[in-house]
Amino acid sequence: MIRKFLFLFFFFLGIICISILFLPGLLMPTSIVLFGGKLMGQWSRICLRLFLSTKVIVKGKGNIITNEKFFIASSHQSMFETFFLQTIFNSPIFILKNELLKIPIFGWYLKKIGSISVNRNKVSKDNLGLIDKIKNSVENSNRPIIIFPQATRVLPEERIPFKKGVGRIYDELGIKCQPVAINSGNVWPKDGNLKSNKLITISILEPINPGMESDDFTKTIEKRIYSELDLIG
Repeated sequence: MIRKFLFLFFFFLGIICISILFLPGLLMPTSIVLFGGKLMGQWSRICLRLFLSTKVIVKGKGNIITNEKFFIASSHQSMFETFFLQTIFNSPIFILKNELLKIPIFGWYLKKIGSISVNRNKVSKDNLGLIDKIKNSVENSNRPIIIFPQATRVLPEERIPFKKGVGRIYDELGIKCQPVAINSGNVWPKDGNLKSNKLITISILEPINPGMESDDFTKTIEKRIYSELDLIG
């Protein structure tokens, strides 16, 4: 119990300190704020190691797409991946729920780095233009888009169907997809029941080339990510 308290206390304390330190970055080039995001990612890894005796390993680094545009589709079990994936890839552009942009300071950072918001509760004018926003971001940035096809954090044992939106994004963008499987929920699940002395594995899978039918792509990436999660435990 004490270790869990210390982890949460120092993790969020560090995030707050980094946020305050980089506050002037909101008026500076975006690269300054992106560096702050990478620091947050490394801080999450340090806190897991120090307070929960949890090691983070990355498999499949050789599969990372380079020298061309791509988007990332990742499993989502914890807030950990929203921080740490920034250290593996080139500061991905997140597609996230609109409510996060309304959080003071944190929301300002998300807007500064070009995050794309979606209102999950209703059809809106902004949602109808979501694909156009994504395509514009891909065309005008060398940073990859990242999407969580489950659309929410899930428990490690859950195997909910992937949302069809990931197939539409794949179809519209016409670029490679980088699938990623992460078992972070074994340590830091959405229900807050933190575990210690575990291993978080980030598995970067082989890219999927463009050209598939959107429904086939959705089924394929769902099967590959869930199969990998079954493998890494």
